[in-house]
Amino acid sequence: MSPPLGLYLHIPFCRQRCDFCSFYLEIHREGRAESFVRSLVHEIGLAAQQQVAVGRPIQSVYLGGGTPTVLAVAQLIAILSEIRSQFSLTQDCEVTVEGHPSTISEQDLAQLRQAGVTRLSFGAESMEDGDLVRIGRPGAVSETVTAMAKARSAGFTNINLDLMYGLPGQSLNSWKQTLTICLALQPTHLSCYALTVEQETRLASNIRLERSPAPDEALQIEMDQSAQRILSDAGYERYEISNYARPGHACRHNLLYWTNGEYLGFGPSAQSYLDGTRFGNVADLDAYNRSLTEGLLPIEERIELSKEEQLRDAVIFGLRLIQGIPSHNLHQHALNYGHSALTAQLLAQELIEQDGERSKLSAKGRLQADTIAEKLY
Repeated sequence: MSPPLGLYLHIPFCRQRCDFCSFYLEIHREGRAESFVRSLVHEIGLAAQQQVAVGRPIQSVYLGGGTPTVLAVAQLIAILSEIRSQFSLTQDCEVTVEGHPSTISEQDLAQLRQAGVTRLSFGAESMEDGDLVRIGRPGAVSETVTAMAKARSAGFTNINLDLMYGLPGQSLNSWKQTLTICLALQPTHLSCYALTVEQETRLASNIRLERSPAPDEALQIEMDQSAQRILSDAGYERYEISNYARPGHACRHNLLYWTNGEYLGFGPSAQSYLDGTRFGNVADLDAYNRSLTEGLLPIEERIELSKEEQLRDAVIFGLRLIQGIPSHNLHQHALNYGHSALTAQLLAQELIEQDGERSKLSAKGRLQADTIAEKLY
């Protein structure tokens, strides 16, 4: 039987752009949204007609962005309906919709639940209003609290909260307080991301102009360690560098990325990985719409990976998992790319540790994960 696939749909709209955000998006306008939804539905049908996923069951569907919930709930339901009509979803398919807490009503949530959405992911970022102001994040903490209550009333039991740490002006104590407030809301999943400064963002500009402090790496390390302690004590399992879940609630869609699984991406800038080939859509809504008007998939770039490159990616992504990867994969990758001395050094420095037949980043190594990934690439 063919292995299952995931589907990712990029909804490129927000009410405003946060200072730290570098994702492809534009400010929501109704006319632009209507033409996008028509194009997206067309893209889904076109991909299905070209049999890109023939015989492959869909195990997860993820609507991300942007802010998918700035679309009207009827538009979201139309997108989900087209997916169900064109692809074969597994009986227990995980269907996630990301949302900003202020953009969704209880009635909307009930309709999404009825349409087959099984999981929500709210972008809380912080549970301290001052933090939100300092990163240009619209909304208030009270809206996250209210959104969680609405989601439960609508019947949702699987809910993630996205958080960021190392924010301008954020202290270790305020980060711990954010975690404590979140735990009181009892999400099934928490994503805790260290703030990174992306080029061409307002945050990067503010730091250059000394209007905002740069992230304090030593403080971020303390925050990461405190999250590990607090969330583990509360019964959450850390299964990936930035992700914690109640037992049985790890995000199945994101696990595809970290286990070298395959997925299709729809919408402008969305990325796909299928049959050893990575390909991505054009990151421009007008070009995306034009391509689909002409009956063409809006693919801009396609790269066929060799077996060695596929193993490289499996090693680099897999090391983000707390369970790590098979040791023979790490050593074969080292042979393929001349990294044997580097791998030995990482083991000697106890940044990577071997436990039986598996290799994984140590607690110290997880704090340097991006640097280690760059070296192993």
